[in-house]
Amino acid sequence: MISTQIVTAPMEINGRPDRRRERRTATWIAGVFGGYLFLCFLAPAMLPTGSVPELSGRANSIDYFSHNSWGNHNWSEDSELGHNQSAHGGTFAWGEMNPLWAFTYGFGDINCHQKYSRSWVINENQMPVCVRDIGIFAGAALGAALFGRFGLNRWTIRDTLLSIFPDNALTGIYQNNRRMHAFLGIGLLCAVPMGIDGFTQLLTDYESINPIRLITGLGFGMGLGLFFTSSLSARPQDFENGAGQVMLPGGARFLPPSEEE
Repeated sequence: MISTQIVTAPMEINGRPDRRRERRTATWIAGVFGGYLFLCFLAPAMLPTGSVPELSGRANSIDYFSHNSWGNHNWSEDSELGHNQSAHGGTFAWGEMNPLWAFTYGFGDINCHQKYSRSWVINENQMPVCVRDIGIFAGAALGAALFGRFGLNRWTIRDTLLSIFPDNALTGIYQNNRRMHAFLGIGLLCAVPMGIDGFTQLLTDYESINPIRLITGLGFGMGLGLFFTSSLSARPQDFENGAGQVMLPGGARFLPPSEEE
């Protein structure tokens, strides 16, 4: 007599057979943020010493594409935006660099104010973005990597993001249906410190310091990375048997609207 034994693949704790999409999504997002972060350090290190002067531009504007661009004008040192560029090492034009360095500094120019007092210097070259943005990119890469290690598709963005925590730590939250509170709490924890530091600096005479800018940017970036990966990983269509297939902490289950009522 020949006996046969059916071997079933181990099931993930969210009720799905694998989490390949979660890992793949996290790898891409961590790669994008981490790749640009790497370029931010590599570009000033590889450029000729002292070729990037002290900059002071505007966020969400192109200020240093050419030697005639806005940032290269000799603005008053007392102005809220810009400075006398000729007194800070001369003009700078990322449009004349090779494509890789031009992308690195051009992306920084478009997205960051590039104030020299809030930026690090490598090889006597100012980095493409300020310290807070360095923290944001690093945090986003770390947040995506964290999700790649622990995150699970659990139907909704909210439940998918919460999956980075151990199920036994979430039991009370699910039993009392405090998922939205926990989700919003994580968002506030990541965003509020940077908001307080940034807006206090903008609206008062308070001037932050680079270590605080780095830490608050890191927290915000982690929230950003977690949200991006959760948003792209939460896929109801991956559960062939519907919402009832989703396994949640504490034995919780999604119910059809009629049963919830």
